[in-house]
Amino acid sequence: MNDTSNEAAARRVAIAVILAGWIATLASNWPGHLSYDSILQLLQGRTALYNTWHPPVMAWLLGLGDAVMPGAGLFVAFETCLAFGALVLLVLLRPCRTPWIAGGTAVAIVLSPQLLLYQGLVWKDVLFADALVAGFTCLAYGAARWPEVRNRSLWLAASFLLLALAALTRQNGAVLLPFAAAALGWAAARNGMAVRRAALLGALALAALLAFVATSSALLNLRSNGDSGPAGQLRLLQVYDLAGAVAREPSLPLDRLADDDPDLERAIRGDGARLYTPVRNDPLSASPALQAALDNADGDALAADWRALILDHTWLYLNVRAAAFGWVLFTPDIVACRPIFTGVEGPALQMKELGLLPRRDGRDRALDRYGKAFLGTPVLSHAPFAAIAALCLWLLLRRRRPADIALAAMLAGAFAFTLSFFAISIACDYRYLYALDLSALAGLLYLAADARSAIEGTP
Repeated sequence: MNDTSNEAAARRVAIAVILAGWIATLASNWPGHLSYDSILQLLQGRTALYNTWHPPVMAWLLGLGDAVMPGAGLFVAFETCLAFGALVLLVLLRPCRTPWIAGGTAVAIVLSPQLLLYQGLVWKDVLFADALVAGFTCLAYGAARWPEVRNRSLWLAASFLLLALAALTRQNGAVLLPFAAAALGWAAARNGMAVRRAALLGALALAALLAFVATSSALLNLRSNGDSGPAGQLRLLQVYDLAGAVAREPSLPLDRLADDDPDLERAIRGDGARLYTPVRNDPLSASPALQAALDNADGDALAADWRALILDHTWLYLNVRAAAFGWVLFTPDIVACRPIFTGVEGPALQMKELGLLPRRDGRDRALDRYGKAFLGTPVLSHAPFAAIAALCLWLLLRRRRPADIALAAMLAGAFAFTLSFFAISIACDYRYLYALDLSALAGLLYLAADARSAIEGTP
């Protein structure tokens, strides 16, 4: 058997493993695991009336699937197709010259809780990660097929839509878009386009993506209930940061609140400082006094004291933020960061409207045991995945094939997304950085197909 036949056989084995993993994931999780937020978003999708606490695109997609088959089953099928389809495409992108490494990597990936369990979770974090990986995979194909104008155009159009979906799915997802635009321009230059024209192409792509995302968001918001989710989330972040700062430094002045909203100032110094933890904001939300003061808060005074914390007490602010970010990235107490969820549970009234019953069947319990078997291991820890992603990024940038550039941008975008939580995190839930894990696994699978070239840095 010649080398070409060996490579084709290795590809078939790796693809068979991935497809078997996809079938096992659907069989194990169908029709999906729904938590509190999932229930609310499914109901919003069914009624086509959204709130903006969560970006409404996921509720819209849930509504489309629910109209065809009640429930979240079709949505789960869609997001698993994105993830496993991207993995298949990555195997097909280049000849499989290190079959044992590629096959072993594929087996490890499909058996990981990141694929076997998380792909059945109806969470925006999973949809975001899937759209991110699939979007950059399509961009890699466009870069690799650059001379074939029709193929290139189709792949780039698919990449455009998927990356726009990612940006619409998470409030901080737009940080990906500059990396995609830069990768497009760089890949164009690597394929012979003049540098100035390639840079212009990247800039135009970024402008088009931002315009498309803004327009789509505005159209979806036409069906919103009128509440401003982002404004509420910002107030929650401001109170969380100020409570953390006062907990560290009780003498911190809150001058504007003291003058214009003394009730909120007392609540922050009292229950806020006492209940604050960098693990999550839930204890603050459980304080009636703090919540009552926040409901009637003077938004301008709160924002002014938060800005003063950042500008006048920068070191204190950075310490507060670093503590919260450390919990998100390193999850010191993995159980407190809620890495495993199975079944269906949520608010009783909304579940009744949807015709759903709580679910905790044998499959759910088996998946729960499977996921929890990895607690305390590197498999459920973002730090090892960050290390894998960094290694893959270095190898891709050293080799610099056109497709490598797109996948390097995927990993760089995942790191930028991760770092954005330094400024915004208010809880350490493991799912928030699921995109980092999945991007690292995708990059590892791509490089495993030709590990020798990746290690040597040869084109």
